[in-house]
Formats: sequence, structure tokens, C-alpha cells
Amino acid sequence: MQLSLKRKGDYAVRAMISVGRHHGTGLRQARQISTEMNIPYKTLTLILAGLVAEGLLVAAHGPRGGYRLARPPSDISLLAIVEAAEGPATFDHCVLRDGPCDWEQNCPVHDTWARTQAALTRELASTSLAEMAAVDAAIEAGSYQPEAPSHTRLTDRHGTRN
Repeated sequence: MQLSLKRKGDYAVRAMISVGRHHGTGLRQARQISTEMNIPYKTLTLILAGLVAEGLLVAAHGPRGGYRLARPPSDISLLAIVEAAEGPATFDHCVLRDGPCDWEQNCPVHDTWARTQAALTRELASTSLAEMAAVDAAIEAGSYQPEAPSHTRLTDRHGTRN
């Protein structure tokens, strides 16, 4: 089973990590974030506007403008970022698509799936942007020791750090 973010959520998380890593050092320009996190610039500007609208970022306009966090990174959860980009994390439809006709409201995996969804939501809510930025810094420094096994399928990464 694959569990992953949609592209919009992926870009929002990466953008917030970039801004979070530079919290307190001034504004981050969209071009800097785009280059560092390998996010198409035009798409990123739409993502950033959404994060501003959701109250996670503050935008300063003009030639020296950019983005900063609306509150400390320790006060922004991964859940808040994902929901700002992808909408509320809800369990509103059956995971078994074409079951018997007597499965109108609940199916045999309903309760298990609901508990799993609740656990995922709790974990996302308890992970702060400050934690993600610290892990990102440790990965960049080569000192990060993951708790979980590494991915078996590697992803081709293209961004550059600056």
C-alpha cells in the first residue's frame, strides 16, 4: 500500500521546510525556495499564496519582498501544512469501492480504517515544522539517523541548497 501526498501537498511541505529552515533570518524569496526545493516557480507562487491565505506564511511585496512564517515553526504542524494544501484530513468515504449492497454505511474494514486514519492524523498533528527543519538540517549535514528503515525505492532529487 502506498501512502503519499498529492503534488500540491508535497510542494507545500517542501516550501514550508525551506522557509522554516531560515526562520528568523529574514524573508525567503519564491525564487530561492523554487531553486532550493526544485519546485516549478509558477506553481510555487500559487502554493505560497495558499499558505498565506491559510495563515501559515506572511508575504511582503516588492522587489525585496518574500515570505516568512506567520508564527514560530514549533507552532506549525505537518497536519496544518498538509490540510492547508490538500484540504481537511477526513474519513468520508468507504475504502472498499464496490462492496455488497448491504454495506451502505459501514463495511467490514470501516473501524480499522477509521482508527488508522485517526492515528495518522495524530502523528501529523504532533510533528512540528521545527522538527522537520531540524531533520532536514541533519540530513544535509550527513548526521541524521532515521528511526524507520530507509526507502527501498530511491527518488531522484534535483534541488540545490543555499
